[in-house]
Amino acid sequence: MSTGRSFYITTPIYYPSDVPHIGHGYTTVAVDTLARWHRQAGDDTWMLTGTDEHGQKMMRAAAANGATPQEWVDRLVTESWFPLLETLDVANDDFIRTTQERHEERVKAFVQAIYDRGYIYAGEFEALYCVGCEEFKTEAEILPGTGEFEGLKVCAIHSKPLELLQEKNYFFKLSEFQDRLLELYASQPDFIRPESARNEVVSFVRSGLKDLSISRSTFDWGIEVPWDDSHVIYVWVDALLNYATAVGYGTDPEQFDRRWPAYHVVGKDILRFHAVIWPAMLMAAGLDVPRGVFAHGWLLVGGEKMSKSKLTGIAPTEITDVFGSDAYRFYFLSAIAFGQDGSFSWEDLSARYQAELANGFGNLASRTVAMVGKYFDGAVPAPGAYTEADLEIQRVVADAASAADAAMERFRIDEAIDRIWTIVDELNGYITINEPWALAKDEAKRERLQTVLYTVAEGLRALTVLLSPVMPEATAKLWLALGVGETLGSLEDQPIREAGQWGALRPGTSVNGLAPL
Repeated sequence: MSTGRSFYITTPIYYPSDVPHIGHGYTTVAVDTLARWHRQAGDDTWMLTGTDEHGQKMMRAAAANGATPQEWVDRLVTESWFPLLETLDVANDDFIRTTQERHEERVKAFVQAIYDRGYIYAGEFEALYCVGCEEFKTEAEILPGTGEFEGLKVCAIHSKPLELLQEKNYFFKLSEFQDRLLELYASQPDFIRPESARNEVVSFVRSGLKDLSISRSTFDWGIEVPWDDSHVIYVWVDALLNYATAVGYGTDPEQFDRRWPAYHVVGKDILRFHAVIWPAMLMAAGLDVPRGVFAHGWLLVGGEKMSKSKLTGIAPTEITDVFGSDAYRFYFLSAIAFGQDGSFSWEDLSARYQAELANGFGNLASRTVAMVGKYFDGAVPAPGAYTEADLEIQRVVADAASAADAAMERFRIDEAIDRIWTIVDELNGYITINEPWALAKDEAKRERLQTVLYTVAEGLRALTVLLSPVMPEATAKLWLALGVGETLGSLEDQPIREAGQWGALRPGTSVNGLAPL
């Protein structure tokens, strides 16, 4: 089934200094779903996530909790971030921590390499700095403080006072890459998606790039600058390099050549780091730029971006404990246009769960398995002659599979689910119109009943494969209930780009009892 195509995809690496909220979960399940899809498509797939553990913010959080920075991040990763992946059924291939030796040593080597190439110099620096963003702020990113911060300048994202930093730093010659970056954006229009994100970055770069401070001397929780141990490397330079160090940069050329370059999925608030600074760093080192950067929107609660600092953070377990991981994955990936902001409410989640999952998908699955069991002693019947209505179902399934794959290629997970869901709606409508319970009462219509139930069961087989990257737990139960494991193999091994080809379900296959979805 292998296509010979590499598909390396990453989440941003997360700050572990707080409990994960549903915004972190949103990004992670989106990347996991794309990775699962491409694995089942036969692409050589690798999914990376991890944690960004250096920097001033982490050092202060550790001190506030009476721990060393390393003790603090170890505790957070173990108690919060590993469990997040398990809670949301994430099948990542690797988890990188920026305090790991495999990362730290290669960061030093990378920075030394671009220093040796003449892209780093020493200079003086003074600017307003946001500890929360780990970033210096331009005037456009600064707001006047209100309330307790009256008279102060605050970060437009965190609404917290900025700090004036003045120190000798090392600088990366980012300004030298302005024209090369603009050429990249022009020659590869899909390098940054969606279009609104691309336009924002192009406008930003055209307005002029300034050289980037890439070291700090006011704290020591970081990776030392290799030629000056009084400085540590700026946390964002350190963090961005995880995407390369995790796949063997400088240590495993075969692995690096196999995986790199990557697709990055990030929140729009960190787009510039990934679409401007990161490709410029790679250009400076003579390495390939990423395949692309996709910026998703913010999750809004009460009209505000999801964040613990503004007390709107909702832990994923608050949802999964009630609705389950599949409902979490389905809701956030289908209810929000991927690439745009989306609002979360408990009311909307509950309504969609009931209408689409319970009444739509769940009802379709349970009554299909039940009717095969009741009318054919649990054996999938052989179909008779197909009517135009039956052939229309086959067309719907084929079209949905093709359209979903095209949408996934564009990173539009919401569109893919929408197209897959046409199968749910059409099959439920098909059952209502054909009334298999009525056909079962008339022996003369036995062949028609066979055709109807085969059509529904085979449509459900295709639906199960197509939905498996989105809802792995429920579809695994349904695959077992359909009894197709012995003839078709495991669900995760099903070639997803062939899911819409009709007739894979063999007549005579024995269905099993369906566990609650």
